[in-house]
Amino acid sequence: MRRDYFDLTVEGVDGGAGSRSPPLVRIDFHGPEELLRERLSGGESDGDLLTADEIDVAFRLREPLGEADDPEGVVGVTNRYTGDFVLELNETATDVLPFIHAARDATDDGDARYRVEIDVDGERLVAYDKDTFLVYDHEGNLLRSESLIPSGVEL
Repeated sequence: MRRDYFDLTVEGVDGGAGSRSPPLVRIDFHGPEELLRERLSGGESDGDLLTADEIDVAFRLREPLGEADDPEGVVGVTNRYTGDFVLELNETATDVLPFIHAARDATDDGDARYRVEIDVDGERLVAYDKDTFLVYDHEGNLLRSESLIPSGVEL
């Protein structure tokens, strides 16, 4: 699936530490709906879309953090059980990392939350409430300090 089929927008990032609403990432798909539905159903013929517990969201840098003004990377949504990519889209660290910080700042208990909504040409297909967002460096190493990892989770 082509990365240019997707547009990503975020809300709730500029509210600062006083904002208690989880940030929202909206992914709008402009391609063949049946292709996205197939990916979001895990390829199953029953057509049931994957639940929030069945997907993972991550950001993988393509260049070292700190060496470039605005390091580029890829946001990926994957099927947790198969590891298959549901979707990927290009983003920069300056778009993704403030989102993660806003999710962390939106709670008092330290367990960050955020919402992912996936639309097809502006029509809601699925929405997920998530608490994990992993960030990897350009070599594939987990950046724990930049990631959202719920307390009590061992990786």
